[in-house]
Amino acid sequence: MPSYVDPAKCDGCKGGDKTACMYICPNDLMVLNKEEMLAYNQEPDACWECYSCVKICPQGAIFVRGYDDFVPMGGQVHPMRSADSIMWTVKFRNGNMKRFKFPVRTTAEGAANAYPGEKGGSLDDECLLLEADLPTPK
Repeated sequence: MPSYVDPAKCDGCKGGDKTACMYICPNDLMVLNKEEMLAYNQEPDACWECYSCVKICPQGAIFVRGYDDFVPMGGQVHPMRSADSIMWTVKFRNGNMKRFKFPVRTTAEGAANAYPGEKGGSLDDECLLLEADLPTPK
């Protein structure tokens, strides 16, 4: 089931031009209705159900039905993101709840540098960045 927005909880990220869910959606599906200041999924059939919008929403207004392998039919899953982790709460249809905490494995925007200190390879040879140190076959 694709993502859906609860209009009672959504505040359009407080009137900005771009909401958090619009920023994070890998398929550019989330849009902002500027008249009502509510976000919504403009093309539900194209939703990958990746949970990116659900995890980033500051109001907790976006939901996706959980996959059957970790949320049985009738259950609910809600992520709560903090600065360093995501707490997943799974509520089963019998009322039992389970919580799982996972660290956030991202860096600040624009700060990702997989190889600090590397200057980069030459554009004149066919080697990739780290292949320049390898001996060339003869």
